[in-house]
Amino acid sequence: MPEPRKLGVSAQIDKDTFRTRFRQRFYDPAFDGSKEQIDALADIAWEAYHEGRKAPRTRAAGPEFENPEYQLSEQWLQARDEIRKAQRLHEDTTGAARILLINGAARHEQTCPGEVSKSYRLCQLAEQTLVAERASVDLLDLSHLTAEYGRVIYPCKACVATAMPLCHWPCSCYPNHSLGQINDWMNEIYPRWVAAHGVMIITPVYWYQAPSPLKLMIDRLVCADGGNPDPTRTDGKNAKKAKAIELEGWDYPRHLKGRAFSTVVHGDTVGAETLRRNLHDWMCDMELVPAGGDANIDRYIGYYEPYATSHEALDKDQAIQQEVRNAARLLLGTVARVRAGGISQPEVRDPRSK
Repeated sequence: MPEPRKLGVSAQIDKDTFRTRFRQRFYDPAFDGSKEQIDALADIAWEAYHEGRKAPRTRAAGPEFENPEYQLSEQWLQARDEIRKAQRLHEDTTGAARILLINGAARHEQTCPGEVSKSYRLCQLAEQTLVAERASVDLLDLSHLTAEYGRVIYPCKACVATAMPLCHWPCSCYPNHSLGQINDWMNEIYPRWVAAHGVMIITPVYWYQAPSPLKLMIDRLVCADGGNPDPTRTDGKNAKKAKAIELEGWDYPRHLKGRAFSTVVHGDTVGAETLRRNLHDWMCDMELVPAGGDANIDRYIGYYEPYATSHEALDKDQAIQQEVRNAARLLLGTVARVRAGGISQPEVRDPRSK
């Protein structure tokens, strides 16, 4: 059995450094009259950090888990319950088609750019089209990561690279109260993906890549593609036990399998086609169903024109506006066929199940 590789590199900080960083949260002079209270809170937070109290509130897992007595985070159990409720919504054959519409842009008019993103405007076109077709639309605006107080998606820690069973569904890496890593948005985002029958991502390209908010979400969705739904099997984050389980044979459950998807990627000079392919391949890897060529597009708005007039360029570009509407309609058509059982793949054994 391979041993987890370690080099003894520590990221621990001392008490003085911890207290300095903690106080930086209260830099505003308005807090100057509360220094004693802040110092008292810093002492409590230091104890939690020093003792590694990642999940300070836990309860016994219960009979649904391999180890019923294992103490699981109450917050993780709550996230799991929300996912299970969402799955029941997804499986409801009587309701309207549920579409998760995602704005991948970081730009927001209430932050430094002082202007709405073109992606958000395109999302509005898609939403209007979907609602007119009687779909239920859930707009996930990732620009709130830059504009909303306390809104955060933490980076993936790559547990899966140690062993797939170490990556839990939903992710159990966060919240980590000892490190102050709280308010992780993914616990709300996971159920929104699960409830959806179709997912439509509209995003700009930043330096040939996905915008940071979108990439954070993508990385944290790795647990939906083979993640372990029972953390008690790995005693939480026991790397050696997870390696043993994987080598015994892991089934890589596809927790989002069968949902349809559409993508619209736009840019101003370069990179849109690369990102569109990346998004398409990523969702195909999770065994989502592509809605077809015209529902997965990359386009340029105001090609090599000034940034300052890019919204005016979008105003004039009636073609891309219609293409976004078309992509939304094609996604709905694919969702309808999937829900009716009209799209199926032959049962085959994947020789590369990683």
